[in-house]
Amino acid sequence: MNSPVTISPVTIIGAGLGGLTLARVLHVHGIPSTVYEAESSPTARAQGGMLDIHDHNGQLALEAAGLMDEFRGLVLEGREATRLLDRDGTVLFEKADDGTGGRPEVQRGELRQLLLDSLPAGTVRWGHKVSGTRALEEGRHEVTFADGTSVATELLVGADGAWSRVRPLLSDAVPEYTGMSSVETYLFDADTRHPVTAKAVGDGALFALTPGKGLTAHRERAGTLHTYAMLARPQDWFAAVDFTDPATATARIAAEFDGWAPELTALITDTDTAPVLRPLNELPADHRWDRVPGVTLLGDAAHLAAPNGEGANLAMLDGAELAQSLASHPDDLETALTQYERAMFPRSTEAATEGTELYALMFGDNTPHGLISVFTGQEQGG
Repeated sequence: MNSPVTISPVTIIGAGLGGLTLARVLHVHGIPSTVYEAESSPTARAQGGMLDIHDHNGQLALEAAGLMDEFRGLVLEGREATRLLDRDGTVLFEKADDGTGGRPEVQRGELRQLLLDSLPAGTVRWGHKVSGTRALEEGRHEVTFADGTSVATELLVGADGAWSRVRPLLSDAVPEYTGMSSVETYLFDADTRHPVTAKAVGDGALFALTPGKGLTAHRERAGTLHTYAMLARPQDWFAAVDFTDPATATARIAAEFDGWAPELTALITDTDTAPVLRPLNELPADHRWDRVPGVTLLGDAAHLAAPNGEGANLAMLDGAELAQSLASHPDDLETALTQYERAMFPRSTEAATEGTELYALMFGDNTPHGLISVFTGQEQGG
């Protein structure tokens, strides 16, 4: 028996920030779309931590979405503060949030919910895990889901992240391990329960770095400290750590920071959650593809890079620009897609290249001095 097939003009795979921005800006221009998401609901999993939304990309996307006023209501004041500590807790660099920065901080989950709330009811179809994609005739594509249903679409957009099921229609590229992973931990109600560590982190972002390793932490809403312990280790090193046993895994990761100030190592040892391993993968910095009718990619599906503060911003800008291009060429889909990709490719290559340089400054042999020079240079340049 044939599985049910739905016909859709614009099909977006993935309800992350990029896919939702695309759907929202399309809606602003009167273009309907459907977003298919593997997760069962908006609250099926935690949505990550803080995001700094930049005035030159992420905020432009929110302006195109008509959501800047609502976005400002989500901003956590003071979180643009930055502090760089030595491993012994000495402050090497500090800059307060004076309110003039162009990168206000919000919680990823709250921003995602804002985008969801801005869409017509039923736009997002939850619980639709993609099992396969294939090309049909005349630039159309079919997406099959794990429940046996499928959709045929005039335009298919892969906004489905690092391990995109849409990408193979365009590219043979697959993510590769960067050589570094992070281990994620949380301290809750830190000002009361962990006051020394909360004071060390400060009002915004903390960096404590040595060659090949470091702690990055951020103060979130309600006194939550969200930490990534960064380690340049091969994947088999992490495979030998039993993350199914939180106490053992916590102790093993903390041992890599032996001798560091206790207020810093407490970010790991006192964690209120089980440590979560997050390998960092990337696509080639110059990843691109030849134009294939009726399909394109945005965000991590198109240009996955190690976290550098640009990923969410680029995904949102991708979504907004793709929607605007489609609205500008309502009767010429291929011209719209060509215009979108022509701007997206060099932008993402530049960001990935800059991200690689940033990681070299953060975790290379000259850390933290190279990063301090960047911070002070930025400060001097305003």
